[in-house]
Amino acid sequence: MARIDDNTGNEPASAPPGRNEALTPLADSQRVFGWHDHASLWFSLGVGLLVMQVGAYLVPAVGTRDAAIAIVLGSGIGAALLAWTARIGCESGLASAGLMHATYGSAFARLPVLLNIVQLVGWTTFELVIMREGTQAIGQQAFGLKLDGAPGGALTTLLWGAVLIALLAGSMVKLVRRFVSRFGLPLVVLSLLWLSWQFATQLQARGLEAFWARPGNGGMGLFGALDLVIAMPVSWLPLVADYARHGRRSAGGLGGAFGGTWLGYALANVWCYALGVMVVSVAEPGTGLVTALLLAQGGLVALGLILVDELDNAYGDVYSGSVSTHSLLPRWSVRRWGLLLAALCTALALVLPMHTLEPFLLMLSSVFVPLYGVILGRLGTGSAALPVVAARRVDVGAALIWIAGIAAYHACAKWAPQFGAALPTLAATFVLAWISRPKPTAATTAGGASALARSRG
Repeated sequence: MARIDDNTGNEPASAPPGRNEALTPLADSQRVFGWHDHASLWFSLGVGLLVMQVGAYLVPAVGTRDAAIAIVLGSGIGAALLAWTARIGCESGLASAGLMHATYGSAFARLPVLLNIVQLVGWTTFELVIMREGTQAIGQQAFGLKLDGAPGGALTTLLWGAVLIALLAGSMVKLVRRFVSRFGLPLVVLSLLWLSWQFATQLQARGLEAFWARPGNGGMGLFGALDLVIAMPVSWLPLVADYARHGRRSAGGLGGAFGGTWLGYALANVWCYALGVMVVSVAEPGTGLVTALLLAQGGLVALGLILVDELDNAYGDVYSGSVSTHSLLPRWSVRRWGLLLAALCTALALVLPMHTLEPFLLMLSSVFVPLYGVILGRLGTGSAALPVVAARRVDVGAALIWIAGIAAYHACAKWAPQFGAALPTLAATFVLAWISRPKPTAATTAGGASALARSRG
């Protein structure tokens, strides 16, 4: 039986130097994730201060009832897309970069892989900034420390960067199975339960009926709110296969990667969005999310636990970025690229004005909505399509649908924002990709997914 490498968590210890692990299906002997591992991982990744902050944007733009509908439906749909992609990754054993190569061809796929690396570096840097600001707020509230200046900002950024680098030096598989599932998940659930109880009590004191009947100011329609909720799980689409490929194929359906990913992420997304709505509904005008959480009874401890959990979001981004970078430059291992990218993100967090870059990162993320509409259309309805496109250098049809989908996304956002942009674009690109998918032949089926790795070394 092949042994999992203690450093990367996904490379065999005997892997020859330069072997492209991202484009090679993972062997069954290296698949150790069960349903509980998938659910724990994606619940943990779904919890974050950024999700709560986006949830706070829903109110007062839309009323409480419309916000609740958007949160439940958007989380369910978005998590289903995430779980669908996880199923493809689990069945094929390919990382996200491998799915892009299988869909778009080995030459053209370098473009979306490179864009994915850029966005992951950006989001990792942004997560470090969020953790820095949360640490500064806790230091001020609990200990009276002035950490908001340049020295304090540098110190807290370097602290979180060092922790991130230390985690990347270890095994991803061990981190998920030994820490996230056993220790991290229960602590995060307890902190969310405590905060939910605190803010629900405040809402009850102010009148639940008035809260539930609160109208919106018309700043956003129901479909726009639905689009905003779906945006968060969709942002994880380029990462999910990097983890789902470690799932055991014997556990299919709701008991495997699909069910664990869907339930874990949907529950976390609903919870954090709803908590954001509750916090903004009881906080004084002008009060920031972090400050409002700190002012709650026991909020210091709860926020501290959520802040620690925020670290796995940064880890998830940079680990997936290292897998994608390894797919382009396989001479360096996933572990080595992970350490380098973590150091780069730490340095960028020290100098970049990340809050002014957030619109750019959100615009870049819109590229991946049509990208995965095509991938799901080509690979999500059966395994036969995978070897068909594996040896191609450019799939012109898939590439054109993706580019047209990007244009359609921005057109919908500009001219019909009331209907949203994510769902129409996903639906259109999926249908076009499914209709135009290549038919399997005996020659291509015989080659299997291994042709993909051969075509890229």
